[in-house]
Amino acid sequence: MADVTHLITGFTDFQKQYFGASSDLAERLRQGQNPQALLIGCCDSRVDPALLTACNPGDLFVLRNIANLVPPYVKNDDYHGVSSTIEYAVCHLGVSDIIVMGHSNCGGIDALLESAQGKKVGEFIGTWVNIAASARDKVLREMPTATPEQQARACEKEAILVSLRNLLTFPWVKDRVASGRLSLHGWYYNIFTGQLKYYDPILAEYVVLVDKYSQRCCDETSNS
Repeated sequence: MADVTHLITGFTDFQKQYFGASSDLAERLRQGQNPQALLIGCCDSRVDPALLTACNPGDLFVLRNIANLVPPYVKNDDYHGVSSTIEYAVCHLGVSDIIVMGHSNCGGIDALLESAQGKKVGEFIGTWVNIAASARDKVLREMPTATPEQQARACEKEAILVSLRNLLTFPWVKDRVASGRLSLHGWYYNIFTGQLKYYDPILAEYVVLVDKYSQRCCDETSNS
C-alpha cells in the first residue's frame, strides 16, 4: 500500500495555517462561502487552480474535469455534474466571473486528437473529449502540415473557446453576461514556462497575461 503520510502531514500544516485559534478566515468560512469566480480547469495534477492563483479557501469555486470542457446546455434526466456545478455557482452563489483555464500538454486533448485517427480512448474519455470535436476538426483543417505538438497546442487553445461558447448556451449564463453581471474569461497556462495567456475576443487571439518565468529577472529583482 502506498504511503500517504505526507498528505496527512500536509493537512496538519493546512490546519495550522488556516484554522488556528486566531484565524479570521476560518471564522468567515464557517459562515458560508462567497467566491468571486468559478474556475473551470483540468483534472491534471500539475494545474491546481488554487495553487496557481495563490487563493485562500473560499476564494474560488472550482470545477475540474478532463480537458476543462463545458458541454452545451441540455435539459433532461441524465446526470449533469458539470451543468449543475455551473448552475450552483451562477444562480446560487452569484459569481461575477467564470474562467475556463486550459493548459499545455493536456492528455485529454491528446486523446481528442487520437480519436481523429480512429483510436478508441477508454470507456468514457473518448466520448467526453468529443465535446471539443469542432476544435480538433478546425485545427486539423487549418494546420494539416503542422507537427503533432503544434496541432496539440492549437487544439488546447481552441477547446477553451468551445467551452466559452457552450457556456453561453446556458440561458441564465447568457442573460447575466448580456446584462453585465457576469464575465467570461479564457486562460491558457503553459506548464513548462509558467506563462499565462488570455483570449482577447476583440483581437481574436491569445495575449500574454503573465509572462513566462525568468530566473534572470527574478535574480535582478532580488539583488536590487
